Amino acid sequence: MASYYKNITADALIKDGAGKLKGIFVASGTTPTIKLWDNVSATAPVLINTFTPAVATYYPMPDVQFTRGLFADVGNTIDCTFFYE
Repeated sequence: MASYYKNITADALIKDGAGKLKGIFVASGTTPTIKLWDNVSATAPVLINTFTPAVATYYPMPDVQFTRGLFADVGNTIDCTFFYE
């Protein structure tokens, strides 16, 4: 199946409803953080807790499935792209 993608620089709903996160590319940032929720907003349950990604890095996320939606809560300065099904 082909991937969809969404580029963000602030908190955002990536996808409404069930799906699969395939990866995250962090293009730039200053001490960026990412926290992912299995929901349409920053409410429980947490899918992936807060981490500090390295800039210019792709993070593959095989088998990360969500049921309610995929919401990204990002901190500090960040430009990242989410790839999902």
